[in-house]
Amino acid sequence: MFDIGFSELMVIALVGLIVIGPERLPKVARTVGHLLGRLQRYVSDVKSDISREMQLEELKKLQVQVQEQARDLDRQINDQMKTVETELNQSILASAENAEKKDESIEAAQPFVPPAPSAPAVPADPTPKPPLG
Repeated sequence: MFDIGFSELMVIALVGLIVIGPERLPKVARTVGHLLGRLQRYVSDVKSDISREMQLEELKKLQVQVQEQARDLDRQINDQMKTVETELNQSILASAENAEKKDESIEAAQPFVPPAPSAPAVPADPTPKPPLG
């Protein structure tokens, strides 16, 4: 955190010994150590919280991008489906119209031939038969 060398620590310890006194110096040093430890933990927690928030924001942005891409893909697929469906319907209608025209042209090309007149039913034996009974 701070760039403090050994000689600077010795000067601080000597000044603390003179100002605070030898009886209270260990207790003060212990308290300062605890406070510095808490400060370091607090700074570490703040850093990790900030890091988590940044990652969360990045994940939210990524989620939004993926959702937009999924919507675009869905739209593209729906558009393709509609175009294929319309082309298929048009081709079916065209083939049906072609079949009707073909049937009409076949009927127009064949002349109407009336059926041959049938001969009246003549019994094979011209003699009348006596009634039964």
